[in-house]
Amino acid sequence: MRVISGSARGRALKAVPGMGTRPTTDKVKEAIFSIIGPYFDGGNVLDLFAGTGGLGIEALSRGMDKGVFIDMDYKALETIKANLKQTGLTAQAEVYKNDAERALKALAKREICFDLVFLDPPYRLKHGTELMLKLEELGLVSENAVVMLEYESSYEYPEEAGGFRLTRKAVYGETAVSIYRRETGQARVQPAVQGEDADQDETSSGEEIL
Repeated sequence: MRVISGSARGRALKAVPGMGTRPTTDKVKEAIFSIIGPYFDGGNVLDLFAGTGGLGIEALSRGMDKGVFIDMDYKALETIKANLKQTGLTAQAEVYKNDAERALKALAKREICFDLVFLDPPYRLKHGTELMLKLEELGLVSENAVVMLEYESSYEYPEEAGGFRLTRKAVYGETAVSIYRRETGQARVQPAVQGEDADQDETSSGEEIL
């Protein structure tokens, strides 16, 4: 894995040790950013099931100002921090140990607003719609925020979730990526693109809790 473009282009990214994390492949990551970017003029990004942190790091490399990385796994958190250091982006990032829903509530108390959100939960979880509704309900997304939802291609998410509208869906083998944009008008859904296979409590770890 590597950073594909931007200020940290070409920097290698570490994988999370073990088999519990499924990183977004470079091929899928490049496709995602060709849809949502490819570059950004500032803004805040939330990587909610961060894993290696590869998606949020790519967004920072391509111009986002600030990134918040959330994961529940200790090894993932250490990997994110190592990857941020490797790419020289540590100063632009916050890394926290928490589950998704509790993290959103904690962020809402800080009145943080995100322009880009990555949702890449474990495939066994099918709560992407609920998370988008919660992001909107808690006031965590800007007016034209973009949400990228990555999930198992055999599953179907709705074209609308609150103020979010599906604007693009692409399928890469067992992986599907849906791009939602928060907007008042009805966005036109583009056909799926077939691609190649893709791949607040105290804790003993001492990780910072959001």
